[in-house]
Amino acid sequence: MAKQSGLGDNLYVAGYDLSGDIGSLGGISGGPAALEVTAIDKSAFERIGGLRDGKLEYTAFFNKATDRAHLRLSTLPTTDVITSYFRGTALGGASANIVAKQLNYDGTRGNDGAFTFAVEAQANGYGIQWGKSLTAGKRTDTTATNGSSVDFGTGSTAFGLQAFLHVFAFTGTSVTVKLQESSDDGSGDAWADVTGGAFTAATGVTSERIATSASQTVERYLRVVTTGTFSNAVFAVSVIRNDTATVF
Repeated sequence: MAKQSGLGDNLYVAGYDLSGDIGSLGGISGGPAALEVTAIDKSAFERIGGLRDGKLEYTAFFNKATDRAHLRLSTLPTTDVITSYFRGTALGGASANIVAKQLNYDGTRGNDGAFTFAVEAQANGYGIQWGKSLTAGKRTDTTATNGSSVDFGTGSTAFGLQAFLHVFAFTGTSVTVKLQESSDDGSGDAWADVTGGAFTAATGVTSERIATSASQTVERYLRVVTTGTFSNAVFAVSVIRNDTATVF
């Protein structure tokens, strides 16, 4: 794939699309802590992996309109906030996801009149997780729908998956968003529900992280389907299929 810019990106925070209020992102980082275990008989440092961590930093413009940045971020919630960065809005594009604490909402009024706020989301429990978007940015379903598939690469893996959901708008009784898998994109291997791959039925704006068994086989192709009684469901899904054993 060719090199890409960061044009057309999206940022979702706890079921709200704040993309239009975000000026920049930085500090999208994470990984295990480097634990120094250098012995006295070595001439260079030795390190092993420790606790997983991550953070996502961004700058927001001041916008006090309903469901925009100021009203969503200024509350400084003490509970976990699911945040997802979508590198573009193409199906199967890269996405970074984090279950985090929002640490701050620091305003700066510049000499040029600009009024911006710095926000840091610090990982809580899982670190930052890069995956693929299983929706093309925000997807809108007006009835139960089988979404298009994403190819996660040759063969199956045996280490489970994690998935993140944001529901931005909803009209109806409830909608269940779930994952399905196939080894050949449904050509001969019929699509089947991923065990542990269904999110809690949504009745409004929400966000959620789910995880399957860490030793579960996951097929090459994945898609998102919706079921339930509704006339409008706007949502986004990101999936991480583990290529190696992963422990949280």
